[in-house]
Amino acid sequence: MDLIKINKALSNQTRVNILNWLKEPEKCFPPHTELGHFDFGVCLVFIKNKADLSQSTISQYMLQLQNVDFVTATRLGKWTYFKRNEETIEKYINYLKEEL
Repeated sequence: MDLIKINKALSNQTRVNILNWLKEPEKCFPPHTELGHFDFGVCLVFIKNKADLSQSTISQYMLQLQNVDFVTATRLGKWTYFKRNEETIEKYINYLKEEL
């Protein structure tokens, strides 16, 4: 586990907000009318709109969260959906509890 890399990813308030929003997507995002569920996560467009950032900025933020394995991406057609990787987040929290 690369603690420094993870902490850098978490050092931005918007990236932390995104993780919080993805925790309960049905409460934080509009329904995915084309899918009818959040099984694959939340469409990048909805994350971009909620964060009120440009497409390039939000894509970079999501890539940073992907690089530390805090989110996973699923591509369906031209859309990319993101969801939290609860297993990695839990490992990170446990690592902090045990090591610090």
